[in-house]
Amino acid sequence: MVKIKTCVFISGKGSNLKNLIINSRDNSFPIKINLIICNNKKAYGINYAKKYRIPYIFINTKMKNYENRILLYLKKYKISFICLAGYMRIISEKILNNYRKRIINIHPSLLPKFKGLETFSRVLKSKEIKTGCTVHFVNKKLDSGSTITQKFFYIKTKDNVEDLKKKTQKLEYRAFPEAIIKIFRD
Repeated sequence: MVKIKTCVFISGKGSNLKNLIINSRDNSFPIKINLIICNNKKAYGINYAKKYRIPYIFINTKMKNYENRILLYLKKYKISFICLAGYMRIISEKILNNYRKRIINIHPSLLPKFKGLETFSRVLKSKEIKTGCTVHFVNKKLDSGSTITQKFFYIKTKDNVEDLKKKTQKLEYRAFPEAIIKIFRD
């Protein structure tokens, strides 16, 4: 099976990155992670790149034309598919135009509800009865691309922000690989 050359963009802990790396080691999983792009030199997730010997680069997103540098690396590593795993930047139109329908993101809510940041506190504040995660294609509008898959759980009255975060991450570890399989097996 020829695996799809993939780049994962991260900004933080990298728990979804680690999960994708582990899944990608399975021969039947459709992607191979060939590159990791990070915009935060203090991101713990880079340790997974080192541990699993995956090339990685830091991109200073405050630099002018940083997208050109990203595109250069994506071309150098022959990347066909991009996964955003906790990447805390909006993807520029320049990158979107080069990777139309080939960039996916995981978001910690049941989109279209609670786009953007501070998701868990907003979920609790609005007294939702359930929440979860969404894997979606990335487009020009924040967290608005078409949904690939969603997973949910019911919120307990005692749940706080940290509880929601932990429960959502467990679902993300199932949803992200399932979405990738769905994309390349459909």
